[in-house]
Amino acid sequence: VQLVESGGGLVHPGGSLRLSCVASGFTFSSYSMSWVRQVPGKGPEWVSSITTDGGFTQYADFVKGRFTISRDNAKNTVYLQMNSLKPEDTALYYCARAFGNSAPPSPGQGTLVTVSS
Repeated sequence: VQLVESGGGLVHPGGSLRLSCVASGFTFSSYSMSWVRQVPGKGPEWVSSITTDGGFTQYADFVKGRFTISRDNAKNTVYLQMNSLKPEDTALYYCARAFGNSAPPSPGQGTLVTVSS
């Protein structure tokens, strides 16, 4: 199983980023997927999840209305569109299999998002 995230970077408050997670080593279309974030020194925080066909999504209250999760099963990829970013959104973002998953990241996994002026 391999999950490779990209799309992070430095953005000003109010800005946008689109994260991608490319999956391999398993049948992507058979798994719900989640995005999770972690601030250094703190525990993982579940952000959002999407079902296998994308028909149902769920968001943490702190991103609801600002972030959108989606997936492309033909590309084995799950996305996180992040709008109206806030400094408190600064974290390492990573994807995980299963709905509601908030497990810690694997070593080296994730893409760093920094929101700062």
